[in-house]
Amino acid sequence: MQIQGVLETCLYVDDLRAAEAFYGSVLGLPVMGRQEGRHVFFRCGTSMLLLFKPGETCRPDSDVPPHGAHGPGHVAFAVDESDLPQWLARLRAHDVVIEKLLQWPQGGTSVYFRDPAGNSLELAVPRIWDGVRAAAGAAPPHRTEST
Repeated sequence: MQIQGVLETCLYVDDLRAAEAFYGSVLGLPVMGRQEGRHVFFRCGTSMLLLFKPGETCRPDSDVPPHGAHGPGHVAFAVDESDLPQWLARLRAHDVVIEKLLQWPQGGTSVYFRDPAGNSLELAVPRIWDGVRAAAGAAPPHRTEST
């Protein structure tokens, strides 16, 4: 018995319309559901990214237990290394400020920027976590095994 992966990730935003525009048009994530004034949900590969208004998720009368956070969070999105130049161009075309472009010592690159709510977002190539993948018994996606 073991955890299979992350099914959903939540971030909290004050302006759902600005967040929906940003994640939909800048990052190209498709909307999977929304409730006016409460949340907007996006498909992100095989996972879900949930954006909530924090005050609306803390109500004890909800179908799910109260949860939520205040202040910026962080999420890293996996991207192909060959797509990084296009991602940088896309972010700049939308006037998104790049906070940091980081080359990791173990290999791979991360691009850090903020959403309209101030959440820290990262576009990263999966190989920055190859050590974790190897420990889990998974072959890194960028290598091929030869016989």
